[in-house]
Amino acid sequence: MLKIDNLSVHYGGIHALQGIGFEVPDGKIVTLIGANGAGKSTTLKAIIGLVAASSGSVSWNGEDLTGMMTKDIVKKGVVLVPEGRRVFPNLTVDENLSLGAFSRTDKPVVASDRDKVFSLFPRLKERMKQKAGTLSGGEQQMLAVGRALMTRPKLLMMDEPSLGLAPLIVKMIFDIVREINKEGTTVLLIEQNAKAALEVADRGYVLETGRITLTGTGKELLADDRVRSAYLGEAG
Repeated sequence: MLKIDNLSVHYGGIHALQGIGFEVPDGKIVTLIGANGAGKSTTLKAIIGLVAASSGSVSWNGEDLTGMMTKDIVKKGVVLVPEGRRVFPNLTVDENLSLGAFSRTDKPVVASDRDKVFSLFPRLKERMKQKAGTLSGGEQQMLAVGRALMTRPKLLMMDEPSLGLAPLIVKMIFDIVREINKEGTTVLLIEQNAKAALEVADRGYVLETGRITLTGTGKELLADDRVRSAYLGEAG
């Protein structure tokens, strides 16, 4: 289980996260929704060690991750698919996937995991020798997810996976999220597409200006008038 306890983050004089707390139980999909600037990406960066916590703690299966180096957090099975894909544009699809497994020594299993990524994303196999920078936005998102899966994550964190993608690709990405979760990977999902996120989530949290203001199951938040009005474009 991932547990966030009273977590605060400052950027200079800006109090980006103001003592938030939530849990991501093993085997579940949890989503954080909120507007731009609410602190969603900052939360993920604090968990993975890319920004320092001002106070509070992040623990994974009872082990304190607070202050730990990102590379060591990744080795524990906590992995981030960053916003904007962040693939290596001058490397091929295959080379990007290999970088996802750079710290692994179980080469036969790595080969099996690569085949599994290609079964999830057949387009990546078709473009295996193609440079990542020449892929479409949707294909780059597939590659970013595939690269993360090559680490064999126990907790997969995804930052705005649907951003800028066509509706058909968005549906495919969320279908893959469900599939990954069914196979045992815990998922923490950050999304502006609140409807899509809450439809797949076991539990959701609403983040507003650095504070968690609402929580509930995905279905409960989809039915909440405040969520429907603020994030789903529907009248309360």
